[in-house]
Amino acid sequence: MKKYFLFLSLIMIGLPLFSQVSGNYEISVSVAGLRDSSIYLAYHFGDKQYITDTTLLDKNGKSLFSGNELLPQGIYMIVLPGRKYFEVLVSRDQVFSVSCSYNDYFNTLIFSGSVENNNFLAYQKKWSSLQQQSASLNKRIQTNKGNPDSLRVLSEKQGLHEKSMKAYLLQVYSQNKDNLLGVLVRSMMPIELPDFHIPLAARNPDSLRWVARYNYNKDHFFDNIDLTDERLLRTPILQGRLQAFFSNVVIQSADSINKEIDKIMTICQSNPKVYQFVAVFLFNHFRKSEIMGHDAVIVKLADDIYLSGKADWVTDEFRNDLKRQVDLLRNNLIGMKAHNMVMDSFNGIFVSLYDIEKEFTILYFWEPNCGFCKEYTPKLRNYYEKVRNDDIEVFSICTTNNKTEWTKYIQQNNLTSWINGWDPDRRTHFDFYYNVQATPLIYILDKDKNIIAKKISVDDVSSFIDSYKMNQR
Repeated sequence: MKKYFLFLSLIMIGLPLFSQVSGNYEISVSVAGLRDSSIYLAYHFGDKQYITDTTLLDKNGKSLFSGNELLPQGIYMIVLPGRKYFEVLVSRDQVFSVSCSYNDYFNTLIFSGSVENNNFLAYQKKWSSLQQQSASLNKRIQTNKGNPDSLRVLSEKQGLHEKSMKAYLLQVYSQNKDNLLGVLVRSMMPIELPDFHIPLAARNPDSLRWVARYNYNKDHFFDNIDLTDERLLRTPILQGRLQAFFSNVVIQSADSINKEIDKIMTICQSNPKVYQFVAVFLFNHFRKSEIMGHDAVIVKLADDIYLSGKADWVTDEFRNDLKRQVDLLRNNLIGMKAHNMVMDSFNGIFVSLYDIEKEFTILYFWEPNCGFCKEYTPKLRNYYEKVRNDDIEVFSICTTNNKTEWTKYIQQNNLTSWINGWDPDRRTHFDFYYNVQATPLIYILDKDKNIIAKKISVDDVSSFIDSYKMNQR
């Protein structure tokens, strides 16, 4: 199936310039062992990096990045030849110098005129050491899984080490509350889950504890990150946290996701730049999602933001195209009642989707000359022959208007046992109501003709129906 939406650019269409404070930036650079070479000043933006300035080192390895306006604050990189780079914090004070040796640039870094960057450098080195220790412990734990005594000792060490890492983050944050380093370190601090009291007589205590932990983690996931602080836009942090939250924390149902979107967009709407960044991230994230039902998230984002006039950063062309595509989704979202179709059939009598009295109805849109249909059709036919007496029906709709090809294909492939609908003029508008932009396309409906699956592979039909039956018991 083709993808339905264009990506919004990460820089974001029509992104207004960050508000600038009067002043200038001057970052002096000295690189021992390197001369007559171009170096670059780049910044993070989401999960990408972009160059904002370039300069040429002289014969002594010295040069200057400078500009007449302050840079937007965030994590920047000084990029050296050979894909070498180191990060610097660009905060309120943007006049400082940095020196290093090209062959060992990180271990020889020295900042002058920037206490914050010296603290940032010390933090990076210490945190790297702590992470290496953590990786070593994890490796030893994996190696000693078969030794209970060693595993117990190593697990205790791991717990103590995790506490020391949390304590270090808290220490750095406490010492840098008023600057960018404090913001960055705080955003890395994990949420502490409380001990939840589950009554001894409770049924399914493990499930109750899981629900309590899930809700607490979900509701407090962003406690340590300020969703109105635009300095986070020029770091990888905000996008990373959004990615983790919407991929790994929230239950992947459209209803659950949409509730969390409402909460986050309400918080960040006080800062238009953060609001725009988050809106674009969400659109791109769910546009490429392969999880069934996430198209309802796209519809919500389109209605609430992009088609409502709030997204002043997109073009009219993008907005109009989005409206056309979203209108094709509105009538076939998971949980909605499928639109009725009454059409002629292979047997020469009119058939109605709503007249099918089966526990499950499989809607199958196909074409005789479609390559993937030639793979799907015999698999679906074989499945149907096994389950046709198990309250399952197939309503098959050919999307072409060549009756001779349609009739021949049905006869040659023994497809006469299921319902073969025929609507060459598309009077039922099945292409609109079921968003038939490519074939093959499968929907599964329940006994009330509610959509319970869509765009599902023919290989997954059997397991889906079996699982659905199990969950309904």
